[in-house]
Amino acid sequence: MQKQRSLLALIVVLIIAAIVVIVKFPVPLGLDLQGGSQLTIQVKPNEEIKRITERELEAVQTVVENRVNGLGVSEPVIQTVGQDQILVQLPGVNDPEQAERVLGGTAQLDFRRENAESRAFVNNRQQQIQGLLEEQQKLQSAKERDEKAIAANNAQIEAKIKEITELEAKLFERTGLTGKNLKYAQATPTQGSNWSVALEFDAKGGELFAQLTKELAGTGRRLGIFLDDKPISTPVVGQEFEKTGIAGGRAEITGNFDFESANELALQLRGGALPVPVEIVENRTVGATLGRDSIQRSIYAGVGGLSLVLIFMVVYYRLPGLIADLALVIYALLTWATFALLGVTLTLPGIAGFILSIGMAVDANVLIFERTREELRAGKSLYRSVESGFYRAFSSILDSNVTTWIACAALFWLGSGLVKGFALTLALGVAMSMFTAITCSRTFLMLAIAIPSLRKPELYCPSLPASNKAQGAT
Repeated sequence: MQKQRSLLALIVVLIIAAIVVIVKFPVPLGLDLQGGSQLTIQVKPNEEIKRITERELEAVQTVVENRVNGLGVSEPVIQTVGQDQILVQLPGVNDPEQAERVLGGTAQLDFRRENAESRAFVNNRQQQIQGLLEEQQKLQSAKERDEKAIAANNAQIEAKIKEITELEAKLFERTGLTGKNLKYAQATPTQGSNWSVALEFDAKGGELFAQLTKELAGTGRRLGIFLDDKPISTPVVGQEFEKTGIAGGRAEITGNFDFESANELALQLRGGALPVPVEIVENRTVGATLGRDSIQRSIYAGVGGLSLVLIFMVVYYRLPGLIADLALVIYALLTWATFALLGVTLTLPGIAGFILSIGMAVDANVLIFERTREELRAGKSLYRSVESGFYRAFSSILDSNVTTWIACAALFWLGSGLVKGFALTLALGVAMSMFTAITCSRTFLMLAIAIPSLRKPELYCPSLPASNKAQGAT
C-alpha cells in the first residue's frame, strides 16, 4: 500500500504539471487548421550549373529550411515537387510577401575592395556633375530662362550619372571574403529608428577581414559589401585601423534599414546562400482547409465518441470501467501536455493519431479487465486476480504497442509533412497510453481493493457465480 500511495502522489504531481503546461504553452495548429502561406519555388540553372539534379534540389531545400527556421514557423512543410520545384507551407504566416523576400533572395554576400584607378575616374565625373548642377541653378535663377540650355544640361547630368552607375560594378575587386565565412548575423538597433546587421566571421573570415580593412585604412578607398552582386553598403575604413585593421572578426552592415529589412537580411545570411537562382512562381495565402464550422463539428464528433466509450466502459466493466475512464482522462491531459512541451503542431492527421491512440489506451484496459475476470471465474481471490490480470495482459499490450511504434517509425522517416504529424502524435499517444494503463489503472485498482466497501467481486465481474463471489472477496 505504501508503494501505491507513492505512485498516487506521483500521478497527482504529473496531473498538476500537465495542467500548468497546457495553460501556459498552447499547442499550435497546422496549416490545415489555422491557415497560412504557401509558396512554390522554381529552381533554375545558371552558367555554372546547366541542369538541376537531385543534389542541387536538396541543397536549395536545406537553405530554405534554415531560413524558415529563422522565421520561427512551427511545423512548416518543405518538400520537393517534381525535378525542379520546392513547395513551402508556413502555418500561421499571414504575410506571404515577407516570406517571399526571405526565401526568394539568393543572399550571395561578398566583400570587395575598391579599385584606385576607377575611384579617380568616378571622382572626376562627380566633380563634373557638381559643376553641371551649379550651372543648372544659375540657368534656372536667370530672369530670362533658356529652356533648351536647361534641357541640354539635364541630359549631360543624366548621362554622367548613368556612366557612374555602369562603372560601379567594375569599381570593386573580389577579395575571397564571402558569406561562406560568416558565423552569425543579427539585426541590431542603431541611432533613432535605424537598424543595422551585425556580422561575426569564423576564424578564416576574421583574418581576411582584418587584412582587407588594414589595406584600405586611410586610403580613401571604400570597402564594398555586395549582396547578390548589388552594393548594399560602401563604407570608408578610418585611418585608425591602418596598422592592425579591424580585428576580432566582427563587422556591421549599415544603411537605410528598418527592423523588418534588417531582420530579413540577417535571416537570409544566417540561412546561407542559395547555390542556384530561384523564382517564386506561386505565392498565396491559404485559409484553414476545414473551416471553422467543420473544425467545431469534428471536435463535437470526437467528444461525442469519447463520451460513448466512457459510458460503455462503466456499463460493461462496472468499477474497473470507471477507473479506466479516470485513467483515460489523465492520459489525455498528459499526452496534450507532451505535445505542448515538444512543440508538436496539431494538424488534422495529428488529431486522428491522437484519437487512435485513445482507442489503443481503451484496448489496453479491456485486455487487463478481461484477464482479471478470467482469473476471478477460475476461483482466485480478488487481489490475485487483479495482479494476474495485469501480468497476463502486459505481454499482449507490449507486443501491440511495439508493432505500432515500428509502423510509426516507418511513416515518420519515409513520409513527409502531414504524414509525419500523424506518426508522431500516434507514437507519443501509444507511449502515454501504455504508461496510464499499466501505472494509473493498476494504482487505482489496488487502492480500490484496499477499501472494504469496494472489495466485492461482483463490482469487477457481474456474471461471477455465487460460489466464486465469496471466495473472490477473501
